[in-house]
Amino acid sequence: MITSRRGFLRSLGAGTALATSWPLTGTSRAATFEPSRLAGNDSFIHLNSNENAYGPSAKVSDAIRFSIGSVNRYPGEQYDGLVERIAGLNKVKPEQVLLGCGSSEILRVSALAFLGQGNQLIQASPTFEVMEHCARAAGSDVISVRLTKGFAHDLDGMLARASTSTRLVYICNPNNPTASLTPRGELENFIRQLPASTFVVIDEAYHHYAGQSGMYASFIDRPLDDERVIVARSFSTVYGLAGLRLGYAVASARVIQQMRTFVTENSINSIATQAAGAALDDTDALHDFVHRNADDRQEFFNQAMARALKPIDSHANFAMMNTFHPAEGVVQHFRKNGVLIGRPFPALDTYIRVSFGRPKEMLVFWRIWDMLPYPKHSMQH
Repeated sequence: MITSRRGFLRSLGAGTALATSWPLTGTSRAATFEPSRLAGNDSFIHLNSNENAYGPSAKVSDAIRFSIGSVNRYPGEQYDGLVERIAGLNKVKPEQVLLGCGSSEILRVSALAFLGQGNQLIQASPTFEVMEHCARAAGSDVISVRLTKGFAHDLDGMLARASTSTRLVYICNPNNPTASLTPRGELENFIRQLPASTFVVIDEAYHHYAGQSGMYASFIDRPLDDERVIVARSFSTVYGLAGLRLGYAVASARVIQQMRTFVTENSINSIATQAAGAALDDTDALHDFVHRNADDRQEFFNQAMARALKPIDSHANFAMMNTFHPAEGVVQHFRKNGVLIGRPFPALDTYIRVSFGRPKEMLVFWRIWDMLPYPKHSMQH
């Protein structure tokens, strides 16, 4: 699955937030949700791509409408303004931030900057697959290490495979497709033991859903003093901007400059920059999206437990659970009944991944689940 990852309009005046500059129409509070839209022209319920089923917020939608009048212009200063805004929010310098056409582009340029013939990528299995595809396209070897029984990255196993040829390690945390966490302390110890020439990409696409705990802390919010660490973030998930394709990296200025060589020029469109600015300003919506996801996640687990199912503990806006039957058949059962869920993942071939939809959509999901032609006792431990 290829997913996506997400400002400020400098030309409206330095230091001036977009939300205070744009006329907003009929939004009584920042987090008012837009009506539900169908993905494309189909009639399926889409629970397959880890998107925010509620977003973007009304303020961001207003910003998108407002920005239509400037699409005849290249982003220019809007790009620089968004970089400055992201840098300020994350307490880094602008030269430590790189924008990409979705965080998938950040993964691509990481592969191009640090991999190549004779070099090696180490990753988990299963995990988000874009980095692997980019590494192979760059001519690199890929070593995939199975997740632990608790669905964390097997850091000992990954370390055992590392060598002077290992130029890049990819860590998606929370991980996609399992929505599981690898503890922060263990990651720090792992990074310290890697060869000095090995860079580490920490993919934090689902950061906002993970919360803060002893288990989890962002490598942007709590950075290591180690310039080998590159953090990727996305506007696709919590901000609800998957269709506008915007992500970014935070790393040392030297590393960002090395990556910048491989970024497609003008890959960030002007609508995306303005939408991202409004999204960063709309903190009420951000909090509401996180709270709504927590409620939807809890309800998913309630429904699963009522059916004696036990999904993997989720720290994202999706969950993965064992059906004890080939996943492909379950996926097709849902598709025939108008619901799209995540595709099968060969490393976990009896598990399905379900993105959280709106409550009415999830009621349909469970109704279709209950129609599965399998004896229910055979779907339990």
